[in-house]
Amino acid sequence: MRKKLYENRMLLLLVVILAAERISDMAVGGGSLGASAGKWIMETLMMLPAILIGLSFHEFAHAKASQMLGDPTPAYFGRVSMNPKAHMDPMGFVSLLFLGFGWGIPVPVDSRFYKNRRVGEIIVGLAGVVTNLVIAVMVGLIIKLFVVISPEFVLSSFGSILMYILMRICWTNLLLMAFNLIPCPPLDGFNVLANVFGFAEKEIYHKIYSKSMLLLILLVVFNIPGKIITEPLILLADFLYGTCMNIPWAYFLVVSPI
Repeated sequence: MRKKLYENRMLLLLVVILAAERISDMAVGGGSLGASAGKWIMETLMMLPAILIGLSFHEFAHAKASQMLGDPTPAYFGRVSMNPKAHMDPMGFVSLLFLGFGWGIPVPVDSRFYKNRRVGEIIVGLAGVVTNLVIAVMVGLIIKLFVVISPEFVLSSFGSILMYILMRICWTNLLLMAFNLIPCPPLDGFNVLANVFGFAEKEIYHKIYSKSMLLLILLVVFNIPGKIITEPLILLADFLYGTCMNIPWAYFLVVSPI
């Protein structure tokens, strides 16, 4: 109980810091604060589908993978579901929607049910990020279909809004994939790395994991993810959407229809 309270306080502190930064950015961004806030809110609402899809499918993938490996725990807690309500932490959802950083409710799993515990934890750990990548590719193909079949619709008012939302779904899922692969607790990348190199059950794992909230706050406040994953993600998006699909992904992503 004390640990949970500590984690909630740390997360609340992080949200307050990010909110202060966001308000400061709007205040110095030129124009009236009200106009900046209005545009920001509209663009944020258009991010809603991307967040709901990205987080829900990420957590569902963890739950389904663990269930398929013989673990009844996710089903017992109602997590083998694509319903966003099963996976959304209220504070994490609001934070992600308005501040660009958030979290879902971690899926409870019991690796003792796996035939091979180490391999099972790697599979479950990677299930979420692989699902995010698959979604990014599939939605990219939908955009490509619109571009090929009805380019005039893509350039229309409604079409530009739809393309923006779809491209946001693509980019958000790529971001979730890359962010969760960072080898820092409590992210998936750390657990996968711990099992690959065989120290998941050693004392050093638990010592590092006990500092997970502090490490995560430092990671976000100093924008370390932005510094290490932005360029690789742009290269990946260029390859997926530019080279493979030949769609103007950067235009759809950057140019807001509002």
